[in-house]
Amino acid sequence: MTAIAVFGNGRVGSALAAGLIGAGHQVAVADRTPGSAADAARTAQVVINATPGDSTLERLSALRESLGGKILVDVSNATLDGPDGLPAELLYPESSLAEHLQAALPDTRVVKTLNTMLYSVMAAPGALAQPPTAFLSGADPQAKQVVRGLLADLGWHQDWIIDLGGIETARAAEAVMLLVPHVIRSDGFAPFAVSIAR
Repeated sequence: MTAIAVFGNGRVGSALAAGLIGAGHQVAVADRTPGSAADAARTAQVVINATPGDSTLERLSALRESLGGKILVDVSNATLDGPDGLPAELLYPESSLAEHLQAALPDTRVVKTLNTMLYSVMAAPGALAQPPTAFLSGADPQAKQVVRGLLADLGWHQDWIIDLGGIETARAAEAVMLLVPHVIRSDGFAPFAVSIAR
């Protein structure tokens, strides 16, 4: 059992919290207030960032001390919305949210994953008609191994997970978000994920 804090109690955070609780982990869910997040992080081994990506950096930078020594799993996408409310461009086009988080939180091990799919697939990958792919980006091999284990607990087969390499590879995974609004406009708000076919 792993002690996990989930930052964000919206659809993403709620889906992940429910899946991890169902797998037997001890999960505390924090809302967006700094006090709630700091309290949840204090006893956690792993923190999952499911807060809106456009304000994540400022919010989590303020929790640098509370996040020291933790594994931070970043599932957010930092985007600017278009007139229809869907993502239109990246907030960090020459970098990534994950890289900025790692730079702002040097004592925290950041791992980027699960950001290339609709939230419902994160904790129920087997519900899709074909195997989805989850990508991992991060500098710390041990942290990525812990995250692999958590993904397995959420139903992800090991051969569905691809380790892309260091934290700088997160910019490629985050860029996938630019595809999402077009998929939604074409097929509606139905569960989907990026899948690497071999």
